[in-house]
Amino acid sequence: YDRLFPRDGDLLLKLNLSWTKYFPACSTQPWQLEGVLRTLAEDGYSREHLFPVENKTVVTDPRRGAINNKWIPVLERYGLPFIPLTDVEWIRYEFKSPLLKLNEIFPDGIEIPRMYVGKNICQMPTMKTHGHTVTTGAIKNSFGGLLKEVRHYAHEHIHEVMVDLMLMQRELHPAIFAVMDGTVMGDGAGPRTMIPKAGNLILAGADQVAIDAIAATIMGYDPLGIPYLRMCHERGLGVADPREIEILGDDISGVNMGFRTEKSLVIWGDQLIRTGPLRPLKRLLLHSPLVVWAPFASNVYHDWLWYPTVGRARIHAFAGTDWGRLFARY
Repeated sequence: YDRLFPRDGDLLLKLNLSWTKYFPACSTQPWQLEGVLRTLAEDGYSREHLFPVENKTVVTDPRRGAINNKWIPVLERYGLPFIPLTDVEWIRYEFKSPLLKLNEIFPDGIEIPRMYVGKNICQMPTMKTHGHTVTTGAIKNSFGGLLKEVRHYAHEHIHEVMVDLMLMQRELHPAIFAVMDGTVMGDGAGPRTMIPKAGNLILAGADQVAIDAIAATIMGYDPLGIPYLRMCHERGLGVADPREIEILGDDISGVNMGFRTEKSLVIWGDQLIRTGPLRPLKRLLLHSPLVVWAPFASNVYHDWLWYPTVGRARIHAFAGTDWGRLFARY
């Protein structure tokens, strides 16, 4: 990273908020954020050049999420503000690269935060499964920064959109890096209703395709069998074949967590409408004023039903682990 990011250049720190509430492995962990900030500070990076950001979705609130996930005390310790992307200027940006799907999904133009143009970026995802993309990591983390809250329109063609995100970032950012938390990983029905499992790893790298591929391998998947990784690899946007990736640090050659991606009730319902038998109703249910039912249903299921029952039991079990006790100390 020291070769990528000049100390006098601006650096976006793109956090990951998959749930306004705290749930292990769901969003950027406070120790992940602190580790990055401490390293940057020790290596002479000025806080005036650091911009910690995150966006909202139709079901997440970045300010409340920053509090619940304990980012705020970490940022205050290093004299940094939290910047919700809802508070910054967005502009229509004409990408030179021929995009696979996003121009079709957003025919009136793609809006991005003005502050993204020309800045370096460090993605800060967690290692977990995802009902739409099998796994999620560094590439998917840009989804929350480069597209406005209606980005759920892209779910129907999510693997092609992931390729588009790589193409977009290549135009916008002089340099890209990722620090992925695998100290606690999420198995099952990601990105929220997961089973937390201790992985005791942190991955870092400048190739977002490679870091996602190694994360997938650790979780137990063939990265070339995951469409978005294979498509990025075939287009030369990064390396997804583990045999071609140099790994430094711990020996992870025998690590296989045996994860299995499942679909939560909400993702199952979303896909039923977008690509399943309810597709004739897609425009009415998801692209009209009636769409308000979708975030309401998601919040009812996730926040009011699953979190206080199944989620609470899993958080209680997590609280008794070393990582759970560390979270409690922030």
